Amino acid sequence: MNVRFAAHRPADAAVIAVPLAAGAPDAERLAMLGAGAAYAVRAAAAARFEGEAGSIAELYVPAGEAVQRVLLVGLGGAEDEAAYERAGGALAARLLTSGETALTIDVSGHKTSAERIARLGYAALLRGWRWDAHRTTLKPRQKPSLSEIVLVGAPEGTEAAFARLKALADGIALTRELVTEPANIIYPASFVERVRGPLEAAGVTVEVLGEAEMRALGMGALLGVAQGSRREAQLLVMRWRGAEADPIAFVGKGVTFDTGGISIKPAAGMEDMKWDMGGAGAVVGAMLALAGRKAKAHVIGVCGLVENMPDGNAQRPGDVVKSMSGQTVEVINTDAEGRLVLCDAITWVQRTHKVKTVVDLATLTGAMIISLGHEYGGLFANDDGLAQALAAAGEKSGDKLWRFPLGEAYDKLIDSPIADMKNVGPRYGGSITAAQFIKRYVEEGVRWAHLDIAGMVWAAKPGALWDKGATGFGVALLDRFVSDTIEG
Repeated sequence: MNVRFAAHRPADAAVIAVPLAAGAPDAERLAMLGAGAAYAVRAAAAARFEGEAGSIAELYVPAGEAVQRVLLVGLGGAEDEAAYERAGGALAARLLTSGETALTIDVSGHKTSAERIARLGYAALLRGWRWDAHRTTLKPRQKPSLSEIVLVGAPEGTEAAFARLKALADGIALTRELVTEPANIIYPASFVERVRGPLEAAGVTVEVLGEAEMRALGMGALLGVAQGSRREAQLLVMRWRGAEADPIAFVGKGVTFDTGGISIKPAAGMEDMKWDMGGAGAVVGAMLALAGRKAKAHVIGVCGLVENMPDGNAQRPGDVVKSMSGQTVEVINTDAEGRLVLCDAITWVQRTHKVKTVVDLATLTGAMIISLGHEYGGLFANDDGLAQALAAAGEKSGDKLWRFPLGEAYDKLIDSPIADMKNVGPRYGGSITAAQFIKRYVEEGVRWAHLDIAGMVWAAKPGALWDKGATGFGVALLDRFVSDTIEG
């Protein structure tokens, strides 16, 4: 979908949207509809339209010998970015498969910031995203028709604001694509090849470590997860150097399919485990977004990419593996594999790039969904300032986080009688003991946060900015975190 800007409404505009604040429709702004203004007021009253954010009243008004389709879209009573996103998303959802090809959003005379107006177009891009690559029998009326949005009368600075948001939308789109694709299409090597082109075109440096290189480095924890698969594991390393500064690191769990290994999952719903690489997907999307908008930051993204399969060579419950850090792990449950991938990836980035801030993202535990449902991602951290900055970025971006505790009592639950630690604790507090496991690999003086986003990367119902399916959670969060805490 293309978004462009114009000073005046196109003469052939057949579909017009008028954003309105909460309350009675603004007669002065509706006057732009000419003879249709009176119809719009009556239609709004008949539809009980009161301008709630994302609500729509639709009507047809005379336009010479033709008619115009008019949509009044609510902005709510609060002047915030989220309200404008709900409005833009609602318009895209209404018109995406309507047969209409172009929408004009007329904001002439509407007093607000360029950033908020830009969010109308940004939200429409995100809500209009679909992945139909494998759908070959769609009827014409099922296919997306809306291809252009024209923002008319936007204040100065809107195009610049939208350019930055467009880079973010591109990053989210790449993340959704990766998460949506099935495991026979996206596996460790193809994941790398799918993202290499767009990343390098944006100026991101890409490096890949194969199994031989990881074995030489002693990454026994990550490679233990991969040993049951015919697909070779990969460590994808991305670097965006937009400033001469010490780097920060984003680390993503990239289990491209998770059967559970020998501790195999139930068959029902196992197809969902194609999105167990959602953390890695978010890191890739964030790197593309940061590079796309030329962020003034030095960021290293690392994705541990593996497939967890129950082969005759697969890791067994009770095996002991040695991680790159030198610590040993008794693998009690092969379905607790993400933390084994993350621990070696985190050790590698600390030792190779001497980073002092690490944020990892992972669809790590079903226990997190039990705790928070699909409303928040879980946040664990060893530094209060880092936790507060991430939580604030989550609120602003809409990728919300809720902080959980860490502590010695939880840490003792993963002690092993025959190795340095077990990869799981008891049934209760499973998300916390998983975080405690990862924390054992964070080196002295390094600020670290772990984001368990298991409930957030896939949606069973549409939201303001996504349809059913991949959400792209985490990309906007990391982008906002960089913007607020590094770029200032």
